[in-house]
Amino acid sequence: MASPNVHEFTTDSWASTVAGGVVVADFWAPWCGPCRALAPEVDKVADQYAGKAKVGKVNVDENPDLAVKYDVQTIPRILIFKGSDKPVFEHVGIIRAADLARVIDSHL
Repeated sequence: MASPNVHEFTTDSWASTVAGGVVVADFWAPWCGPCRALAPEVDKVADQYAGKAKVGKVNVDENPDLAVKYDVQTIPRILIFKGSDKPVFEHVGIIRAADLARVIDSHL
């Protein structure tokens, strides 16, 4: 079950989403097996950082312009933003929640 702390990021909400604070964006697609394997780790991070960082998912099939903007050619891909639309961190593939938490902590 997905965490209620995981937001859905879309093209329409993107500018306001990344405008402030730390944002963790999981670029994924429903047909992607590794994306589904990463989902529980993203849920853990979303719960751990609720109120401190905004954690969410960008469905690349529904938001292809965001995938193009950030040159997302391989998924899953985690991008972390801090106060702008320029990522401060990028990871391709599966990452453990504890490892992702260390990166988030360094940007809080």
